[in-house]
Amino acid sequence: MDTALILRIASEKNEYLENNEISSLLSQSALVGKLTADFIDNPLFAVFRVMGLSEIPHIETLSYTQKMIGYINQNIATQQGFLCLGGVEEIVPCYNAMLLEAYCRLGLAASKEAQAALSWIEQYQLFERNQTTSWPHKGICKHGGCLGKTPCYIGIGKTVRALVTYSECVKHENQKVESLLMQGTDYMLRHKMFQRLSDGRPISPHITDIMFPQSYALSLTDLTYIVGKRQLTAHENSVALLHLLQEKQITTGQWKIDYLYSYKGYIGFETRRKASEWISVLFPIWLSGLL
Repeated sequence: MDTALILRIASEKNEYLENNEISSLLSQSALVGKLTADFIDNPLFAVFRVMGLSEIPHIETLSYTQKMIGYINQNIATQQGFLCLGGVEEIVPCYNAMLLEAYCRLGLAASKEAQAALSWIEQYQLFERNQTTSWPHKGICKHGGCLGKTPCYIGIGKTVRALVTYSECVKHENQKVESLLMQGTDYMLRHKMFQRLSDGRPISPHITDIMFPQSYALSLTDLTYIVGKRQLTAHENSVALLHLLQEKQITTGQWKIDYLYSYKGYIGFETRRKASEWISVLFPIWLSGLL
């Protein structure tokens, strides 16, 4: 087991580790070595690399992570939110949400950059059909209609996931966020988390695939995280998702990575050749040992 996963397990279980033990586990991790081995001056590289980094608790203590945060603060963060595809008119919900979640995991939930991203969600994100956002720029209409008559499901899913993480960070004390989470999870549950309302088919590519860490694609990992963390496993509309998870087990309590995302900056934590240690540990923790 990579020592980075030991750190993640301790974090998920709220176990205390001494600073010297944390430093030792970070320095011994082959995965941390891969994640900190290179740097490209490119916004999307920074997005996907920081997503991977943020899955490892305490990695913000490393100089590489601080360099990455500095790059994002200078080149991607704005007063309107995280913008990695161009100017302010090009903001898209999914990337804004993913970076908000990464900042929360890196201990930066209260930073002005994270708060700007949260403010954008609170003001402009849609969680229902046939509504109109007050966001004045049209860039959101270019990328598959992020906030059109039927808002992009990936954007909703990524936003809900980010808000789940934010809510945990602030100990569920932000009532506006809790209200948005209720709206978002209600919308997703009506879709049984991954199914089209019209025919029951998967909503988007890779939504029934297991991957880690997260990428632009909305995955089964994201949905499991949401259902588990929000304690939705007993809901009747979670049955299909839980059944899918049971079907995907290669042995009891063991899953494999289905999909390896490929883009500069993204590093998959494991291959598809054998059971995933990360997923096989995290899924039962998130779902409170249900599976």
